Amino acid sequence: MTSEEPESPAQSPVRTAAELGEDGVIALATGGVQPDPRIPVGPGDDAAVVAAPDGRTVVSSDAIVEGRHFRFALTTPEHVGRRAIAQNAADIAAMGAVCTAFTVTLGCPPETREDVIAGIARGTTRGAADAGGAIAGGDVVRTEQVLLAVTVLGDLQGREPVLLSGARPGDVVAVCGTLGHSAAGLDVLLAGHDGFDGLVETYRCPAPPLAAGPQAAAAGATALTDVSDGLLRDARSLARASGVAIALDGALLAPDDELIACAAALGTDAEHWVRTGGEDHALLATFPAGVALPAGWRAIGTAAAPGGAPAGTVTVDGDTGPAAGGWNTFTETEEDGR
Repeated sequence: MTSEEPESPAQSPVRTAAELGEDGVIALATGGVQPDPRIPVGPGDDAAVVAAPDGRTVVSSDAIVEGRHFRFALTTPEHVGRRAIAQNAADIAAMGAVCTAFTVTLGCPPETREDVIAGIARGTTRGAADAGGAIAGGDVVRTEQVLLAVTVLGDLQGREPVLLSGARPGDVVAVCGTLGHSAAGLDVLLAGHDGFDGLVETYRCPAPPLAAGPQAAAAGATALTDVSDGLLRDARSLARASGVAIALDGALLAPDDELIACAAALGTDAEHWVRTGGEDHALLATFPAGVALPAGWRAIGTAAAPGGAPAGTVTVDGDTGPAAGGWNTFTETEEDGR
């Protein structure tokens, strides 16, 4: 593992998790958490108390594991913490809700350095604030490799949740956020290429367009999800749940200039990043035809009643494209290798 800053000779020796002990790790992990009026009881008690003004709470959870979802050789501890928060926050936005509170379980081996733990804690605290929420509590546990398990709570603010299953024939399919930047950033790092810092940053810490979720809900979105596993895979999930087919327009999925330049430098295909690269956590939605799309959203296709192809079929210019396309946590694919 690497620390974010080199140790200077004047500093005290950096301790490990084993030397800190459980109480020390907890103190380090929660040291930056500030009081928040939405969390009357925060870290330090047996459980947290979180306000639910809507009367309903949106809940999601996810985990990232060292060696499977990230490598410290390619990122920093603070980025790991921010990334864990961002991907959970995107799930709340994809319901049309806003984030309120996060709980974080940190698992780490006994030899984990305290600067790594502190960096992760800075990342989760900053990430929660960036997402509009706060850290409410969590746990620490000894594990074989570093992992972060996050649960996030969200507030619908009086809106109805927008589900995967609401798309209807004739709806416009639209996206908000970047596509393929995270996958490109990973390939840059794996190739040892200098440059394309923006793409690398997106891989290390995606910035989902969280405000676009509630905006889409307010604009009448019929279905909504985040692009975590790749555009084609997540579009298929939405299409299957809604019982529709989705036809995407290749011209509307053209890679941006940054992706084109990166693909040229690496000798690869920018379109593949756009269509199958996951973890940008852009938002994908369907809107009734004729509805003005909110700012930042762009149309990329249409939903239709299943015809010769079954529900869940996604095509790009009539082509079904890669058989899998995107990230699958239980397979070793070309998108693996993070």
